[in-house]
Amino acid sequence: MPMLDAIRAAFALLLSGDAELWQIIWVSLKTTLVALVLSTPLAVVAGHAIATSSFRGRRVVIWLVQASLSLPTVLIGLLLYLVLSRQGPLGGLHWLFSQSGIVAGQVLIALPVLVAFSLAAIQSADPRIAETAVTLGASRWGAMRTVLHEARFGVMAAIISGFGRVISEVGCAIMVGGNIAGETRTMTTAIALQTSKGEFAQGIALGIVLIAIALLINAGLMFAQGDPQMAKGTA
Repeated sequence: MPMLDAIRAAFALLLSGDAELWQIIWVSLKTTLVALVLSTPLAVVAGHAIATSSFRGRRVVIWLVQASLSLPTVLIGLLLYLVLSRQGPLGGLHWLFSQSGIVAGQVLIALPVLVAFSLAAIQSADPRIAETAVTLGASRWGAMRTVLHEARFGVMAAIISGFGRVISEVGCAIMVGGNIAGETRTMTTAIALQTSKGEFAQGIALGIVLIAIALLINAGLMFAQGDPQMAKGTA
């Protein structure tokens, strides 16, 4: 199919309200958001602890977190497949080839991104903020909330980076989810499948949705940072 015809067919598919297409989009958004809700609090607390604490092996921990950013998602999927398979230690959960399995993989993929970016954002905050909060009588959790408020835009950028990393990955979703239509087929696995079949319209339609999501969430971050001109894309 010529490219222009494929693009026209993609827009027609989006505007027609195709049930299969929107089911794929729903599964992707649902699993991604659940994974972020589960991983973000743990990652932000871990990032804060690493950034503000001094302990033996701290540099090794930071090195491991940063190194894990480059792990291929298909490798994470393979390891999780072995853990969740019938003979694996968590086979009794029956999460293999389910949305729960995809969420578990996405949590593992999102955690290093969220920890690393949160760590960087908190480290860049003025250390006197926490000291002042403690001096004024704030508890340890209160001081942490004060620091996180100061570093909120960096933490928001971390969450958005984690969202982008998770929703765009394909290797783990195929390994653990199995690309089952109506159940575990996500936007990226559907694009890979349709492209391998030479059916480009659905793949392009899903690509348009992914680009639209990326533009919207980044515009939202820019708007939250107080730069409406950039949020409108006119800066």
